[in-house]
Amino acid sequence: MTDDVQLSIGLPNFGPWPDGDWRGFVDVARAAEDAGIDRVVLVDHVVMGPNTDKYVWGRFPTPPEAPWSEPLTLLAGMAAVTSRIRLATGILVAPLRGATLLAKTAATLDQISGGRLELGVGTGWQREEYDAAGLDWDLRGRLLTDTIAACKALWTQTPAAFASETVNFSDTYLMPKPVQPGGVPLWIGGTLNKRNLARIVESGDGWIPIMGLSTEDMARDVVTIRQALADAGRDPAALRVQGPIPMAKGDDGKFDLARTMDNAAEVVAAGATALQLPIQAFCPGPKEAPAFFAEARRLFDAALGR
Repeated sequence: MTDDVQLSIGLPNFGPWPDGDWRGFVDVARAAEDAGIDRVVLVDHVVMGPNTDKYVWGRFPTPPEAPWSEPLTLLAGMAAVTSRIRLATGILVAPLRGATLLAKTAATLDQISGGRLELGVGTGWQREEYDAAGLDWDLRGRLLTDTIAACKALWTQTPAAFASETVNFSDTYLMPKPVQPGGVPLWIGGTLNKRNLARIVESGDGWIPIMGLSTEDMARDVVTIRQALADAGRDPAALRVQGPIPMAKGDDGKFDLARTMDNAAEVVAAGATALQLPIQAFCPGPKEAPAFFAEARRLFDAALGR
């Protein structure tokens, strides 16, 4: 069944694509909603260090001095001009914000959006961000685990209590709660190692595979996650997966939207529930976004036989 599979569009809240017009960038979400896009996703860096050459997943998309807007702030602006589309991060470097502040910010954003927020979270790859925040880079995995578990406690308990190596509180009230039952959905990003699998089973609602993972390997890992959820007494069918659609080029050597969308069905078969496309690969800027969204929606529905 593909009726509940979502079309998810990555929006570049960084670099030259918005052309410096951040107020106009908010309207891109409204254009996406008008075209029937299901979900938009923003990415995160709080600050940048000079060593972008250490990015191991290819060429980093911007120099360190390029603008990079804070995603939760932009999503709040998008929430104000939309009513249906899901608003997501993929990923947010959760440990940089601290558990209580992140829980409060996310709960507030979920409230003003009417329950449309989804947090894709991870540790990030850049040591300089942790250094600038006064956090121990070597503890980043523990910080992520504790941060998301503490957020879950704050969203679901009144009063809340949580105790771990890095986050501790008791008799603590966070109000208002998120609109969504159980709190804001948490999509755990990254390679499916032992620690990330444990995070998904204990606190997660979804998984965002690491960049560059093949569709075949994603399918294998989805099976692993679903089995681990079942073993823990959770419903494996409830797992959400953000699967990238393999990019295809046309005869001119440029990325071709129609040929790319021909790959959508194989990603669904591999277990993806939200099929992800980066808008900047096909669309030069916000002015062209409405036409891109309409064509992407048409091709997506056709590829899935809708």
